[in-house]
Amino acid sequence: MHLDAALSPADIALLPQRDLSGTTCVVFDILRATSSMVTALACGAAEIWPVTTIEEARALKTRMPEAVLAGERHGDRIEGFELGNNPLEYTALAGHRIITTTTNGTVALRSCERAPRVLVGALLNLAALRNVIAAESRVLLVCAGTFETFALEDAIAAGLLASFFPNAELTDAARACVATARSFATPLDGLLAARNGHALSAKGWRDQIEWCAQVSRFAAVGAMSDGLIRPL
Repeated sequence: MHLDAALSPADIALLPQRDLSGTTCVVFDILRATSSMVTALACGAAEIWPVTTIEEARALKTRMPEAVLAGERHGDRIEGFELGNNPLEYTALAGHRIITTTTNGTVALRSCERAPRVLVGALLNLAALRNVIAAESRVLLVCAGTFETFALEDAIAAGLLASFFPNAELTDAARACVATARSFATPLDGLLAARNGHALSAKGWRDQIEWCAQVSRFAAVGAMSDGLIRPL
């Protein structure tokens, strides 16, 4: 297996021009977009439509009025949307369609859409991801970041996944993720140390960080095809 990583939004912006024809992309936006998606799918959500803009989300809602409109900007729920980006809100959406737009996570997912396989990654489904990608020859770990910058928590999750494959060929970026993950005693320590962890804690949302820090709680893995995420 060849393991690479996209470490920042600047790397992600180049993905639409990159040859991803033989690559499986695993997208991480741990605090909190992909953690919310994994939670929703694990709790029975039917499908998730990730879009890049608020306008796109609202337009899709007019076509699917029964869908739940969810998302955030600057970490807060978008005005008029039914849900924000709190993963604990995504446990009671069994059977629902979800339309979501977030600052970084949905952008990262859509930037990978030319790859033959795009998976939704989180600490919550880490063991399941390991099983799904074990036979892949080329894997790109996509760290969604925060606004235009690197996000520590995404690299931690990517590094933990990469560490499951000690015989893989790792690029320097992937090795950096592994080293980052190993620098913390627990994933929760890393998430609390991260910029986003500080921001969420300041808002009184430590419970969300603790939720996102759970390793391999769920067996659900979402796969995106034609802009739509469904459970494998």
